[in-house]
Amino acid sequence: MSLPKKLLADFDEVLKDRGYQSRSKGIRDALQDYIVRYQWMNSMEGQRIGIVTIIYDHHYTGVMENLAEIQHSFRNEINTSMHIHMTDKYCMEIVVVNGDIAEIRDLTERIMRLKGVEHVKLTSTANGEEFSEPGHSHDHGYHHH
Repeated sequence: MSLPKKLLADFDEVLKDRGYQSRSKGIRDALQDYIVRYQWMNSMEGQRIGIVTIIYDHHYTGVMENLAEIQHSFRNEINTSMHIHMTDKYCMEIVVVNGDIAEIRDLTERIMRLKGVEHVKLTSTANGEEFSEPGHSHDHGYHHH
């Protein structure tokens, strides 16, 4: 397995901060965490609302066009997006999604595979449909007198 020097140096720094005695143990734990997060994302079902956070190198040829193309093909799931210029090199895109989690997952994974994309994170929750079910109390501690 080959890793960029900077990534390895950053990883070693985190391991040191967290008190790890060995890089191997840290790598095992990191891989386990990655697998658990993937399994968690895959186990979600139904209608969800969430945010996809994307950090990418806007100098990377074609990355902005590819991101736009993917977002256009998921326009039914995307409510809105915001673009932030972080540094000379990096931009952040925050995409609000709402729809079937299978589509949202597909969108997220397509973005993850793009060259030039450094980081992608999906944060989601149930989209509120179940809050309107009968028997759900709407008394959230606000009392009108």
